[in-house]
This record gives sequence, C-alpha cells and structure tokens, in this order.
Amino acid sequence: MAKFTILAAALVAFLAIAEATRTTITTTVVEEDNPGQQQRCREQIQRQQNLRDCQMFLQQQARGGGGGSDVAMITADVPNPRQQQQLRRCCQQMENLNEQCRCEGVREAVRQQREQGEMQGEEMREMMQEAENLPSRCNLSPRRCQIRASLY
Repeated sequence: MAKFTILAAALVAFLAIAEATRTTITTTVVEEDNPGQQQRCREQIQRQQNLRDCQMFLQQQARGGGGGSDVAMITADVPNPRQQQQLRRCCQQMENLNEQCRCEGVREAVRQQREQGEMQGEEMREMMQEAENLPSRCNLSPRRCQIRASLY
C-alpha cells in the first residue's frame, strides 16, 4: 500500500509539473490566406466609402497642405481647421473598420487617388508616405501600414 501511495503522489506531482509547463501557441491568420476575411474587409471599406475622407486628406497633404511626414497625434501638425476636420472624419472612417482591415482600407484610398491620375512623382510619394503613417496620426492600430510594395 505504501508503494501505491508513493506512486500516486509521484503521478500527481508529474501531472502538476506537466500542467505548469504547458506551452501556448498563438497563430495569426494572414489576410491574403483568408478569402473570407478579404471579402469582409472589402465590404467594410465600401461601407466607409473607400475611406473617401482619408483620400481627400491625403491629397491635401501631398499638395503642400501638410505638416511633414513626422508621426503625430490626430491634428497636431495639420495647419488649418478644414484639414483638421478632414483628418477627424478620416480617422472616424478608419475606426469603423476592423483592425485587420485598416491597412487594406488605407491602401484602397491610395489606389483610388492613384487611379484618378491627378498626382504623380513627388506628390504621389508624399501621399504614400502620409498614408503609411495615417493610422498612427489617428491613434489607431496597427500604427503603420505598408503601402508602397502593395501598389506595384
């Protein structure tokens, strides 16, 4: 009986150690591998009018109305009230998107502006740089979006 008690105690100790050292594995689903997520993002972006306010804000910033490409809080370096209002509405549209869809929304806003063909060269580069930092300006996650590689 004593051997059984020792064996039972050893088994309980072993199980306690095994439970304490359990590893948690977290997986991240990449949007490109999930067509259902891509479709949900497209629908959300369309409901937010392809982030039209963000498009207008980015266009104004690229055309010389901006305060540089430094990451700043929502309106700290936006010079005029009209642009501040545009940025606030842009941030509201982005906030209405799921976090996983925000960068795709920003990329879509840039794509829309690019397709209009009104901006080229330096203005386009400035707009893309502003777009990459747009979530940070809105104090949203993710803080930065990769724009350049996804458009070419």
